[in-house]
Amino acid sequence: MATLPNPLPTLASDPSGRTLGLRLPPGRLIDTTDAGTWHEPLLWCAQQPASAGSWAALGGPAARAGMLPVLVEVSGTHGGPDEWELAPRLASYPGDHDAEEVLAEHWEECEPGDVTDGDSADWPGLAPAASLTVDPAVAAARLADAFCDGSRSGIEEPRLALVPARRSADVPAAVGWCGPLDHDDDVARLCAVLRSWEDRFHIRVVALGFAVLTVSVAAPPVTLADAEALAAEHYAFCPDNFADRTLREYAKDLVGERAWTFRWD
Repeated sequence: MATLPNPLPTLASDPSGRTLGLRLPPGRLIDTTDAGTWHEPLLWCAQQPASAGSWAALGGPAARAGMLPVLVEVSGTHGGPDEWELAPRLASYPGDHDAEEVLAEHWEECEPGDVTDGDSADWPGLAPAASLTVDPAVAAARLADAFCDGSRSGIEEPRLALVPARRSADVPAAVGWCGPLDHDDDVARLCAVLRSWEDRFHIRVVALGFAVLTVSVAAPPVTLADAEALAAEHYAFCPDNFADRTLREYAKDLVGERAWTFRWD
């Protein structure tokens, strides 16, 4: 795989990003990892909390420059991304993994008997794709605005960040995010699942905390049967989301839902 050039070093000498076609607020480059300083910046992070409209304003120009936006939490229990112990050395390439193989493997590891409500615990396969009902960029911007104006909770003091990636699904791997480390020590494998959801449900990675991930959904399932099939994927992806709920109980919240949040304990 050819490595794409990282545009972030340009911001060291051009903090406004004008040479990249951007108009950035004050921010800083982050290259801090669990093993010391990385050889290049992993992300740019704004110094001030994000405001409604900032995602939509920056998303297009950033994508043309080879970067994608994501909101990051900076004031939670674990601090911001410079304190998350990012580990890009552990992340492989999402395109090297098959989403269904990853999910099937985790399904078996998680012993799903407790969530199948007495039905077969065999891996059921991937859920069917859903029909697009809103532009994915619009869905992502709406969710970002909801975080910024406080109408949606889940991350504290969201800051707008830019990550060198071409696919939104690849953002966690691009920064070496370790939120699901106890579930899978190579986040690129889970990014392969995010790529599959990007194709089938038009998700976009919108927010990251220390161990929380929220995506927008532009094509959610519209029937309970389809939602239940998807719930099996969510269980394999993040079993901590289920607590004492069965797949059927969890699936009810997926019908028409335009944001999915995953928390790993």
